[in-house]
Amino acid sequence: MSSGAKARHAAAAKAAQAADALLAWLDRQPRAAEPAQGATPSTGGERDLRHAPQRLAHTDWLHHRLRIAGPAADLATFRIAAAGAGTIPWQLDLDRMEEDLFHLLIAPPAPAGAADSPPRRLSLPGARILASQLRDAAGRRQELAAARVGLSRACAFDLHALVPVPEAVLWHGPDDPRALAWLWQHWGTTEALRHVATDAEVDNAVRGRREKGEAVFTVTFWSADWTPWRALARIAADWPALRFEPRPSYDMP
Repeated sequence: MSSGAKARHAAAAKAAQAADALLAWLDRQPRAAEPAQGATPSTGGERDLRHAPQRLAHTDWLHHRLRIAGPAADLATFRIAAAGAGTIPWQLDLDRMEEDLFHLLIAPPAPAGAADSPPRRLSLPGARILASQLRDAAGRRQELAAARVGLSRACAFDLHALVPVPEAVLWHGPDDPRALAWLWQHWGTTEALRHVATDAEVDNAVRGRREKGEAVFTVTFWSADWTPWRALARIAADWPALRFEPRPSYDMP
């Protein structure tokens, strides 16, 4: 790689890291536009109310180990179907994101328990420029993630590959009440799984004890706030020859 290409790669990586950090901070800020608990979303209906997403204000990532066992042929076919990019190809409202970032930069919210907001550290033009740069970085990151869907098989247990989010829901974006309600109703968690990894050590340990012709596949992952129980129920119904045994690890650091 040439020195110029290395410099561009490093700059892009720094921009993506900055976008990740600030967008995570943005996600933690209170949003006046969000409906109160029990309120009807502006474009939702009774179905949205019945499946209101149980999303915590600050995401609590829960570690899991999922053991999948069954006939070797069925499990091999399942592993092919379960592999994917590990992301949800949302369509982001970048204009709204930029405005949210701009307003948070010029008027930071008061910390919990504080009476006054912290002083603004950026000028109005500076806040506008930074919000625009972060919007562009977030847009590029999401485009790259969406482009991998259907092509990448880097994630061994991809919920979007097994219980895909409909295109009409993807257009609402990740923070829309309708999208969150769909994820809660069909997945039981409101974000894609993170840090999905195969656990070959566990599979080798039980290899000598399993029945002839049976195979075992174990994955570990972190899910947002809850076990993805609704997705697992749907997957188990779609693959009746396999057994799915999820085990949350509450003592993980």
